[in-house]
Amino acid sequence: MKTYTIYHSSEVLPNSWDALTGHDVFLQKPYLCALEQATPENIQLYYVGIFLDDVLVGIAIIQHVKLYLEDMFRKSEVSCLKEGFQKLLAKVLKGNVLVAGNLTHTGQHGMYFDKNTISYKSYTQLILEALNALKRRIKEKHNKTVRLIIFKDFFNDDVLYNEALVFQEQQLHQVSVQPNMILNVPSEWNDISDYTSALTKKYRDRYKRARKKLGKIRRIELDVEAVEKHKTTIHKLYLNVSNNAKFNSFRLPESHFLSLKQHLQGHFKVFGYFLDDELVGFYTLILNGKKLETYFLGYDSEHQYHNQLYLNMLYDMLEFGIENQFSQIIYARTAMEIKSSVGAKALPMQMYMKHTNPSLNALLKPVFKLMNPKQEWEERHPFKVV
Repeated sequence: MKTYTIYHSSEVLPNSWDALTGHDVFLQKPYLCALEQATPENIQLYYVGIFLDDVLVGIAIIQHVKLYLEDMFRKSEVSCLKEGFQKLLAKVLKGNVLVAGNLTHTGQHGMYFDKNTISYKSYTQLILEALNALKRRIKEKHNKTVRLIIFKDFFNDDVLYNEALVFQEQQLHQVSVQPNMILNVPSEWNDISDYTSALTKKYRDRYKRARKKLGKIRRIELDVEAVEKHKTTIHKLYLNVSNNAKFNSFRLPESHFLSLKQHLQGHFKVFGYFLDDELVGFYTLILNGKKLETYFLGYDSEHQYHNQLYLNMLYDMLEFGIENQFSQIIYARTAMEIKSSVGAKALPMQMYMKHTNPSLNALLKPVFKLMNPKQEWEERHPFKVV
């Protein structure tokens, strides 16, 4: 018999959970516990276990997200036209949302099943049943109506998860989202000099200029104690970048990075950039098997342009990945052109979404296209043609 169970805390997940999800740190209990303890205020976590008789054969991370206008659009100074557009978007998108996946990170880090024991259609059907049960619970307990259901971040060529017909049967729209920027690391690269040797002269000179522009700024890895000491500044630097984004669905709390460092230890890296004793920038990494996942970063705007902090961060992430023999650097979405200039390639991604109001569901796909227009950017080609 195939059944599902909904869990409200990572502490009560079955013992077999981590054994099933060992391929992805974002599905493991230490990460889920860290996220639970320092999740954005507008996100509540649930977990779904799919069972064949008494054996766990599939899981899903469900996030109950409360979307509000002030969270979605951070910049206060907008034109009347933009303000009207934002209100239209808010009417369709705001409210209570259930996400199968993880809004705080790019990629498909919310669903997994054992394809040898259960079909994707059966697995998805049970996840949808669990989502409907959560909708009812949220209505009964909080008197809130879930407006939107989202299955997030599938690669176009992910045959196992990206089965459009399964979602179409449930009236979910397939929508394109910004690509994930990924750099595949050749196995013969052992250090950063192998990378720079592979660059054309133009991009090798660019690399050298960026490194020189750092000047007296030093990069230092932060341990748990240092992250705790600098957590207020780290959060301020994170907000400096986050608040300049055109669209956001959450705001990380100040304790977020400390919580991840405490729970993930060596699997979570925090690097700070110091000018004398002042922290002027930072970036974070999550070590996920052979994949190096870039996470949130922040910087002081005063030093960003003059010292090319962001570009140097991208190079430093790459250097860490090469020296520690990762096969991929997952640069995630946003800032596609500059990531492309470092060598990352854009991999298209899809989401599936459904509004619970049939009339608004019909408007959902065109409205989402307006919110997430095709971005015009020039792909860079920094490597020599072999």
